[in-house]
Order: sequence, then structure tokens, then C-alpha cells
Amino acid sequence: MYCHSWKGIDAILRIFIPVNMVRKFLWAATWMLTGIGVLMVVRRIGIMTGFGKWLISPRFPFDSGLSNYPALTIVHIIPGLLFILLGPFQFRRVSDSFRRKSRYVFIASSYIIGFSALAMPFIVLPLGGINEAVASSFFALYFLISVTQSVRTGHKRKDTLRSEWLLRAYAIGLAIATVRPIMALSFAFFGMKPQTFLGTAFWLGFSLHAIVAEIWIQTTRSPALTQYH
Repeated sequence: MYCHSWKGIDAILRIFIPVNMVRKFLWAATWMLTGIGVLMVVRRIGIMTGFGKWLISPRFPFDSGLSNYPALTIVHIIPGLLFILLGPFQFRRVSDSFRRKSRYVFIASSYIIGFSALAMPFIVLPLGGINEAVASSFFALYFLISVTQSVRTGHKRKDTLRSEWLLRAYAIGLAIATVRPIMALSFAFFGMKPQTFLGTAFWLGFSLHAIVAEIWIQTTRSPALTQYH
């Protein structure tokens, strides 16, 4: 029933949304979010080392409490930087040697940031309260499941399935870069403070990435693989 329903949706999507055009748009968005993610890490490191204290704003106190947990923060953001930088190359045409070596680092970094993201709400009081904590924990679990599935299917030499699970994980990991623009827009247009909207922004950003990734996977999946499922 699910397969037949999706085939109808898939046919409609292919008629109204050219795949190549969507691919170009998604890659443009990916590079933009990669830049945002790198700037986020640089900003956090600057704040923690004292060189970027001027970046802390009372109106946007995202990173003001990081200095209280430097070890946990470093464990989370340094692998996060590797994840962000290596992520695009897991889906681009690169040499087999580079892809293989970078994937080991990418997977290892994914597990570190996944487990550290699970630990953070229980150690650091989230700015967005319980709403942010629940969103962070939920998507951290989904992220870790996706990474694990990509490893399992890779061992079974099911390359297409591995790439699909890896894309789900990458989309979730990159979603944190989308949360910041959502927060900026909520403040610019509605004057909402981070303390009241950050949790909702987490749900919106991560859900958006999960949905877009799933639509892309289902739309570009080969008929043989669809039948296999």
C-alpha cells in the first residue's frame, strides 16, 4: 500500500519538479549551510578562548554558558566541524581513496557528535528549556540510528541503501545550521526571544531537513530498490 501510494506521489513530483533543478538548489543550500556551520564553530571557539567575547549578545545568549563546560563543548564542536567539512564529499564525485578515508573520519565524527548531543541536555541547561531538550534528544537518536544503518548496510555491500541512510544522517547533522536563520527570522519579524522560540526552531529546522531528505531519497530511488522495500 505504501509503495503504491508513493509511486503516485513520485510521478506527480517528477512532472512538476525537475530533478536536476532541485539537485542544483539543494547543493546551493548545502554549501550555504556548510558556511553557516563553519562560522558557528569558529564563533564558539572564539568565545571559549576569549577572543570572541564581543560576539556574545545579551539578546542572543546562545553560547554564553559554553565556558562552563569546555571539554563537552570541544568534544561536540570539533568533530562537528569535521562532519560539516567532509559531509558534502560523501555525495560528490571524488577519488575512491579520498572517499574511503574521509568516510571513516565522517562516521567517527558522527558518532561523537551524536552521543555528545544526547548528553548535552542532561548536563547543560538548554536555553530553550524542555522543548529544546526533547527535540535535541529525539533527533540525536534518529541521527545515530541513521549512521548505524549506513554502517550496517555498508558491511552488507548494499551501496544504495548505505548512501540513503548516510544522507538522512547528514541532513539531520546539517540542520543545526538551519536553526540559526530560523531564529534570526523569528526575531526580525516577530521579535521573539531565543528563550521562548529556540525549542520550536529546533523542531522546525530538524523536521524540515528530515522531510526534504526523505522526499529526495524516495524520488530518486531506483525502481528495483523500491520494489525491494
